[in-house]
Amino acid sequence: MPNPLYDTRTPRHDLPLLFAGQTQKESFINELAARVDALLHLAIEAELATPPSAPTDGQAWLVAPSPSGDWTGQAGLIAARTAGNWLFFTPIAGMTLLNKATGQQLRFVTTWQSPAKPTLPAGGSTIDTEARSTINAIVAAMVAAGIVPAN
Repeated sequence: MPNPLYDTRTPRHDLPLLFAGQTQKESFINELAARVDALLHLAIEAELATPPSAPTDGQAWLVAPSPSGDWTGQAGLIAARTAGNWLFFTPIAGMTLLNKATGQQLRFVTTWQSPAKPTLPAGGSTIDTEARSTINAIVAAMVAAGIVPAN
C-alpha cells in the first residue's frame, strides 16, 4: 500500500517507487530497470517521425515533429524499445543525448538544442592562410567532438 506522504513515482524521470508490503514488486523493479537502462548514457539511433520497421530492444529514437504510427502524439519525446514495446520519455532540462546518426550531442533546455556548424572562411580581399587554417582546424575539432554536425 502506498504511503500517503510520498508519490508513487519519482518527479524527474517517472520511475516507480516501491512500498513496504507491496505485491508484485518484480513488475515495479523490472519497469524501473527498463527505464534506467533506456535513460542512462542516452544514445539515439536518429530522429524519426515514423517508427522503424524492425526495431531492436535497447534502441532509442528522438521522435520528430508530426509523428505517425505507434508514435502519434509523442513528438519531441524519446522512444525506447524494451521487451518488444515502446517506452516514451519526456525530456527534462539538462538531459543530453548522443545522436548516433550524426555523431552530435544534443542538449535539452526547453527544446532539443544543438549548435550549427560554422561557415568556413572563404573569399575576401586579404587572405590570412594561417588564420583560415586555424579556424578550419577548430571547426574540425568541434565536429570530431560532436559539438557541431559534420554537415
